[in-house]
Amino acid sequence: MTTPLERLLAATGLKRAARGAADWVDLAYSHIVEQLEAVAPRTHGRLLDVGCGVKPYEYIFRPYVSEYIGVEYAKTFDATANLTQAVKPDVFYDGKTLPFESRSFDTVISITVLEHTPDPQTVLNEIGRVVKKDGIVVVVAPFSFRLHEEPNDYFRYSPHGLRVMFDTAGLAVDEIWSQGDLWTVLGHKLNSYLAFRIARLDALAQMMGKLGHEDARTTSPRLWTFPLVLPAMGLVSGSARILDRIAPDGSETLSYQVIGRVK
Repeated sequence: MTTPLERLLAATGLKRAARGAADWVDLAYSHIVEQLEAVAPRTHGRLLDVGCGVKPYEYIFRPYVSEYIGVEYAKTFDATANLTQAVKPDVFYDGKTLPFESRSFDTVISITVLEHTPDPQTVLNEIGRVVKKDGIVVVVAPFSFRLHEEPNDYFRYSPHGLRVMFDTAGLAVDEIWSQGDLWTVLGHKLNSYLAFRIARLDALAQMMGKLGHEDARTTSPRLWTFPLVLPAMGLVSGSARILDRIAPDGSETLSYQVIGRVK
């Protein structure tokens, strides 16, 4: 059964606008999208999305690739709220061996997946196996991020560790991009607290298509907090972006985007 707020958003056509505002306030998501859009023109041919979930970034790469295939670990996917989504992975696998021939993809992406597997090196090794010699690999992994998708949340990554892991997988690292600086980290953590602890926006966020890999949430939002919390979150996000530019600190970031290739 839909809530009155869901019916209101649907009836007034405000759902898309609300999602757009939520994505801008969500510093982690907005940084990921910005950097994926920047690297997408380099991708080509057959693309494999490892740990695709409900393919939230497919629209970014579709103009540049001939085929987009999403693969997921069945056990993890079946335990999430993704079961309520219309978009499904194209292929499921056992979490160990990707069911594809070696050197069969021109592009392989894996966005915020390595932290959710107990053996991330195996995943990266498989990515290194299935990508072509002249292909491109794009991986996003968190450095400073809240616990999420529990209990399947195992690791955080430094750029140095990612270089070692890529090397072990037979991949050369061309570039590593940090996703935000100190102020983005602080802003994202503060906004997460305001959103999930104070305003209880979890279920509303899922209704708008966010938090797709989290367990289904049913808690009603605290509407009485909105006049204070929503403007505050917007102010925090805007301030974090400005402070990252005028007072940067590269030792802190939410996550890293690694661009690599076969050695």
